[in-house]
Amino acid sequence: MNIPSDSRSVLCFGPFQVDLASGELHKHGVRLRLQEQPFQILVMLLENPGEVVTRDELRNKLWSADTFVDFDVGLNNAVLRLRNALGDSADSPRFIETLPRRGYRFIASVDGPVPATLHESIRPVTAGHQRETVPSPADPTTQLVTPSLKPPRARKLWTAGLALAVLLALLTGLNVGGLRQRVLGRPAAPAIRSLAVLPLENLSGDQAQEYFADGMTDELITDLASIARLRVISRTSTAHYKGTRKTIPEIARELNVDAVVEGSVGRSANKVRIRAQLVRAVPEEHLWAESYERDFPDVLALQRDVAKAIANEIKIKLTPEEKARLANARQVDAEAYQLYLRGRFSFENWTRDAVRLARENFQKAIEKDPSYAVAYAGLADTYVFGVTGLEPKVSIPLARAAARRALELDDSLGDAHAALAQVKFLGDWDWAGAEKEFRRAIDLNPGDTLVHHMYSHFLLAMGRNEESLRESELYLQLDPLSAPANHHLAWHYSATGQYDRAIEQDLKAVQIDPNYIDSIHGLGEAYRHKGMPQEALVQYQKQMTLSGASPDWIKSLRRAYQAEGWKGYWQKSLDRDLKQANREYVSFLDIADDYALLGDKAQAFRYLEKAYAGHEDFLTWVKTERDFDILHSDPRYADLLRRMGLPQ
Repeated sequence: MNIPSDSRSVLCFGPFQVDLASGELHKHGVRLRLQEQPFQILVMLLENPGEVVTRDELRNKLWSADTFVDFDVGLNNAVLRLRNALGDSADSPRFIETLPRRGYRFIASVDGPVPATLHESIRPVTAGHQRETVPSPADPTTQLVTPSLKPPRARKLWTAGLALAVLLALLTGLNVGGLRQRVLGRPAAPAIRSLAVLPLENLSGDQAQEYFADGMTDELITDLASIARLRVISRTSTAHYKGTRKTIPEIARELNVDAVVEGSVGRSANKVRIRAQLVRAVPEEHLWAESYERDFPDVLALQRDVAKAIANEIKIKLTPEEKARLANARQVDAEAYQLYLRGRFSFENWTRDAVRLARENFQKAIEKDPSYAVAYAGLADTYVFGVTGLEPKVSIPLARAAARRALELDDSLGDAHAALAQVKFLGDWDWAGAEKEFRRAIDLNPGDTLVHHMYSHFLLAMGRNEESLRESELYLQLDPLSAPANHHLAWHYSATGQYDRAIEQDLKAVQIDPNYIDSIHGLGEAYRHKGMPQEALVQYQKQMTLSGASPDWIKSLRRAYQAEGWKGYWQKSLDRDLKQANREYVSFLDIADDYALLGDKAQAFRYLEKAYAGHEDFLTWVKTERDFDILHSDPRYADLLRRMGLPQ
C-alpha cells in the first residue's frame, strides 16, 4: 500500500513514531536525534512499505542534479545512520532490508495516522508559536447538554454563557495579557539566554567537504556569539556531539544551555542551502525551523539571516550596533571563502604544521579576494601566536600589517581587533593600547573564546589576577568540553601558585583529550612545583613522546635525573637548547628559564637581557613564569619590569 504523507500524520512501527510534519522520530514517546537525509530515507520507505525503493529514487530525492558528490558513499552513510537510530542491522534486519545493488525495502508493519491524543502529545511547537487546544462547542467532551425545549430567557442566558466560555477559551489559548498563566496557574516558559549550535550535518555525503560544514557551523556560532545578551557555546565543545545519539535535553544539560540549534548544510555548483531548527531544552519543544538557499557569493548574508531569525525567535533585544552588523553582509568569492574555511579548520589544530598550512590558505584567499577582511585577520593570527616557528622580529611586523589591513577593510571586525590587541600586547608592549583593542574585540564579539583566553593572559601580566580568573572562567563557560579551555584555567592556577587546583583542572583536560600536549606538560609542571618528581617525570616523558622526541633523548634525560636529580636533568636540557640555537631560532627566554632552574642567576639575567633586546613576545609573561621566582628579590628583576613598563 502507499501511505500519503499527510502533514498531520504520525506513522508508527514497532516502538517508533514518525512525525511527518516536524521531521521527528520518537521511540516510546522520546525524541531521537536523526539528521535530515536519514529521515528523508525513512519517510520514503514508510510511504512504500513492502516495496523496493531503488537507489536511483533515493538519489533523486536526496541530491539535486547539480550536486557533485559520491552518491554511493553518501547514501550508504545515510542508511547506516538511519539503522543506528533504529537499532537495526543489515545482516538481521527488523525494519530495513537491503537488496544489493538495487535498493531498500521496509519490512515491518506500518500503522498511521495515530490517535489524536497521542499525536498531540508528541507534536512539537512549530513556526515559533505554541499551539494550545481550544475547546470547541462541537467537541463532545466540552459540549453543553441542554433540553430540546427552553424558554426564550433561558435560551438567551445559555447562549450568552456559551459565548463567554468560548471567548474565555480563546483568550486563554492565545494567552492574551498572560491570562493563561493567571487562570491555569502554569508559569511562562523561561527566557532563552544561552544556546548551543550543534555541528551542521554535511548533506554532500563527501567526507572531503566536512571542513565546509564545520566552517559554516563555526560562522553561524560567530554571528550568534556577537550578541552580547546571548551566551553561545564554542564549536570546540559542540563538536563532541557530532553524530551523537544523545537527546536535546541531555546535550543542553551537559552544556548548561537553554536551547539548541541543529540543522544541515548542502552545496552544489553555485548554491548553498541551510536548514536549521531551534529547540528549547526544558520543556523540549520546537520553536522555529526554516530553510534558506542562496547563491554562493551571498553565503555570508545567508548565515546572518539564520542568526537574525534565531535572535528574533528567542526575543533577544539587539543593540543598534548588533542589528547593523547582522544586517551588513558583503558578497564573497566562492573560492576565497572555501580557502578561508580551510585555513580556520587547520588553524584550530594548534600545531606548527597546521598553523603553517592555515597561513598558506589565508594567503591564497587574499590572492583570490584582496578585499577579504577576515582572511587578513586569520593571517595575522598565524603570525602572532606561539606556534609560528618565526622570530618575533619577523612575525610581529607581519601580524601588525595583516591586522591593520583587516581593520582598514572592516573596522567592525572583532577578529581583527583581537589580532591587533595581541600585537600590541606581545610585540609592542603597549599595555594601554592592547587593553583598548581587547575590550573593543570583546564588545564586538562577546562570545569569542580566543579573545577571552588572551585577555586573561594580558590581565595576569598586569598583575590583575582576579580579573584574569574571571576571564579564564568565562572562557571555560563558553567552551566547557574544550581541552584548551580547561588547561587555560589550570595554567592560571599554576601561575598563581595554586598547584592542587591546577592538577585537578588539567586532569579534566586530559579526560577530554588524552593526547593534549599542553595539559600533559602542565601536569608535569604542577607536580614538579608540588615536590612530586616521579609524577612530573612521567608527564614530561609522555609530552616528549607525543611531540616526536626520540626514545634515546628521553632515556638520556631520565639517566641524567637518576644521576644528579633535577640539576642533571636541566643541564642536559640546557646543553641541547644551546646547541640547537646555533642552527635555528630558540627563544632566549627558554634558555634563561634553564639557567634559573639551575640556580645560575647571572646567566639567567644575561639571557633575559638578550630576550629584552630582541623584544621577544613571550617575555611579557616573565611575571607568570614560576621558575623565575628565585630572581624576584634581585634588583635586576625589578629594573627589567620597569623598563618593560610592567607593574612591579
